[in-house]
Amino acid sequence: MTVDKQTAAILAQGAESGAPALHEMPAPEARRALKEMTIAVDAPKTPVAKVEERTIPGPNGEIPIRIYWPDATADALPVLLLYHGGGWTLGDMDTHENVCRYYCANAGVIVINVDYRLAPEHKFPAGVDDCYAALEWVGAHAAEIGGDASRIAVTGDSAGGNLSAVMCQLAKARGGPMIAFQALVYPAVDLTDDANDKYASRTSFGGGEYFIGRKDVVWLKGNYLDQHTLASDPRISPILTEDLSGLPPALVITAGYDPLCDEGKAYADRLAAAGAPVEHKCFETTIHGFMSFSGGIDAGKEGLALVADRIKAALSS
Repeated sequence: MTVDKQTAAILAQGAESGAPALHEMPAPEARRALKEMTIAVDAPKTPVAKVEERTIPGPNGEIPIRIYWPDATADALPVLLLYHGGGWTLGDMDTHENVCRYYCANAGVIVINVDYRLAPEHKFPAGVDDCYAALEWVGAHAAEIGGDASRIAVTGDSAGGNLSAVMCQLAKARGGPMIAFQALVYPAVDLTDDANDKYASRTSFGGGEYFIGRKDVVWLKGNYLDQHTLASDPRISPILTEDLSGLPPALVITAGYDPLCDEGKAYADRLAAAGAPVEHKCFETTIHGFMSFSGGIDAGKEGLALVADRIKAALSS
């Protein structure tokens, strides 16, 4: 099996541009490059009833959020927190604007787009702390925005998938807020030094020819963690948590040509073994990030539709 034609076209455009790899750029330049690429092949902008910018209290100052409503007049709607991807270094509310709008309209949920602090300016655990503060805020203030605190879901891609998995584990350990569903999109769940040896996909697809490579992963990890931080901390590598029982039902999406493919599947398998209802879907012929490139890759559209459908079903009662 090879990459599909649309994915191959995206990869060819990147190769022909002559742009350096992410790990070869300073973080601000890499942020601009990723945003430009995402906007160029992003999903169409889906209309929603209302969008509002706010700030909420965080552990080290205010956290910007963007809220989307599918119906500005409805009460007690489900709430979805979205933690954007980008290796804890890249990405922002704008790179995931259209994804948030899509989920809002198609899953019928209030979406909270969380602008957590990024590395390398803010090392771990800044991002984790901001994401949990946003979860706590939704748990306490859902009714104020027309939401239902008993129907909260989390989602994110790549680093956002990592943060979503960590939020579920922290909510369990800290006694709430209750999370009803988690949608993890090509999540990074193992940042330990031997991860490249544990997962065959890190070697098979890590050379850099499939959008991200092992060198990019190492660079992003170096931005996120300081030299004294142990990557075995479950808030960094959630797959290392010994007891995964009692976690919410999950949808785990992976991509066949993604260095992170095998660890995503391994986490889905561990969740299932611990008793959580889990659906794992691998989009075999595409790459990491494909759902952010859904304007050019049909598999991205399928992935977005799958996430929206499963969130809607999980939060419908």
